[in-house]
Amino acid sequence: MHTINVILCGGVGSRLWPLSRKSRPKQYLPIFEGETLFQNTVRRNQGFCDQAMVVGNCDNYELSRKDLTLAGVEDFVEIIEACPRNTAAAIAFAAFAARAEDILFVTPSDHLIQAGEGYDHAVKRAIHLAKEGDIVTFGLKPTRPETGFGYIEAAGEEVKGFREKPNLQTAETFVKSGNFFWNSGMFCFQAGVYLKELKAFEPEVYAASLIAFESAKDGKLDFELSMRIPSISVDYAVMERTKKIKVVPSEFPWSDMGSFESIYDHFKSMGHGVDSNGNMVIGTNLHTEFLGLKNTLLIQTPDAILVLNKENAQDVKKVFERLERDKPELVE
Repeated sequence: MHTINVILCGGVGSRLWPLSRKSRPKQYLPIFEGETLFQNTVRRNQGFCDQAMVVGNCDNYELSRKDLTLAGVEDFVEIIEACPRNTAAAIAFAAFAARAEDILFVTPSDHLIQAGEGYDHAVKRAIHLAKEGDIVTFGLKPTRPETGFGYIEAAGEEVKGFREKPNLQTAETFVKSGNFFWNSGMFCFQAGVYLKELKAFEPEVYAASLIAFESAKDGKLDFELSMRIPSISVDYAVMERTKKIKVVPSEFPWSDMGSFESIYDHFKSMGHGVDSNGNMVIGTNLHTEFLGLKNTLLIQTPDAILVLNKENAQDVKKVFERLERDKPELVE
């Protein structure tokens, strides 16, 4: 029985445009004390896992290889998706590539996590439960009423239910109750247990994923076969339906780095400059003045400038989608 860190690398980071592009999603940006979130993920989990397995896409696998080398990892398994088919299929590919009894510790590649005693305890507990046949998710104790995350309702390690991203009033109720946790997007289970549940709940996803996996050449999946796989998240496919589910209530510093609000908060905590009104500049050393603005970010790259209020960080995705239609060269 081996423990494998399955690193998911499918996202494009559309909410971090113009820093993040299709050709260099946020997990490959070396803006976190000179390292990337991908490198941090690999290093953070090496002590728990016997091997790394990367499930990425055809546009970015060379970036993953580069970061693995920089992180000092030479022995890894690589699965290259021809097109995005969501997390249920991505994890299925990893499970097919492992032995049934192997423990898969599934982590996104683009989250910022501070390793330490809290993280160590949570991961070790999850691996223990996975060895007993449970399907484990990590629930993070909320530090604020966040509307951008899904929640898990729990009693100890027993999952009572999953909740979609709430409005602010509902999120405040969740936080006050004390038995709701942020859904971290991290999981732990035996490969065979996951595949058995996936086959039971989503047989079409299972079958189509298996055909695509078995037809792969040098780890690269076929486009036509991949397109036949229904696109569905692991939460909908398995987590919200299995009776084997457990949650590990966790307390460690975590952020999905999913918006410029997260980037702002992290950079500020690391001593990045802000003016007296909370305005911040990223990407240029040019002297910049803000007049009549508060909590505003100016982000500059060689071909684009974005100016936004921190509170509008979630709307950057709309800009990305518009440019994808009208000026695709700016998002590539």
